[in-house]
Amino acid sequence: MFDGFKVLFVEDDPPVRTSLVQTLELSGIDVQAFGTAEQLLPQLSAGMPAIVITDVRLPGMDGLTLLERIKALDPEMPVVVVTAHGDVSMAVRAMRAGAYDFIEKPFSPERFVETATRALE
Repeated sequence: MFDGFKVLFVEDDPPVRTSLVQTLELSGIDVQAFGTAEQLLPQLSAGMPAIVITDVRLPGMDGLTLLERIKALDPEMPVVVVTAHGDVSMAVRAMRAGAYDFIEKPFSPERFVETATRALE
């Protein structure tokens, strides 16, 4: 579907990570999953054909700090922020930092795929 493009997905909860990776793969999207922001960072390079989807609450570096690090590396890379613990101020902070979108859990698999697809386009 998006040849050469990949979703880099950061989620520390293994069952959630597995489920959402399968959801993306069943939709024809190439995805690589990581349990922490620190595992993802060495895989990133400016200009790579990818989007990042990250949970906010992660062990070590949180998702909002990861967003800031990604935007410093590549301001054009879309980053979608996902959280079950969001509020308006967190969403505003994420959007001001350059997030492509902000999704609150729980969400439908269709919404997750739709957001990823829009970001990949």
